[in-house]
Amino acid sequence: MLEYILAKYNFWIYVVLMMIGLYAMMGKRNLVKKLIGMNIFQTSIILFFVSIGVKKGGATVPIIMGHGHGHGQHLIKVADYLNPLPHVLMLTAIVVSIATTGVALATLILIYKRYHTLEEDEILAIRKDPSSYKTLG
Repeated sequence: MLEYILAKYNFWIYVVLMMIGLYAMMGKRNLVKKLIGMNIFQTSIILFFVSIGVKKGGATVPIIMGHGHGHGQHLIKVADYLNPLPHVLMLTAIVVSIATTGVALATLILIYKRYHTLEEDEILAIRKDPSSYKTLG
C-alpha cells in the first residue's frame, strides 16, 4: 500500500494543491485571497490533466512520417504515441484562467473604489446598512 501511495506522489501533490485552493476560496474573507485560491485550484486541475496525458513507453508525438501507399507499409502501434488532447485542452484552460483572473482583478478594483475595502464581511455590512458607509474624502 505504501509503495502505491509513493508511486502516485504527483497525484497527492495535486490533491494537496486543490485543497489549499478550495480552503482559500471558502475560508478566507479577503477577495484577493479568494482569487489567489481560485488560481491555485485551477492550476492543480491543469497539472492533473497534463499528468494523465503522459504514458510510459510513449516517447513521441503522433506525427507519422514516411508512411505512403506503396510497398513497405507496416502497422502503426498506437501505444507508441502520446495523446496530445489533454495537453491541448489544458492550453485552452490556461487561457481561460488568465482571462478569468484579469476580469476578476478588474472587478476587485471596482469593488475597492466603491467600498474602500476588499474584506467580504465589511462589504456585506455596508450593503446591509448603507448609512454606516463612510467616504474617504
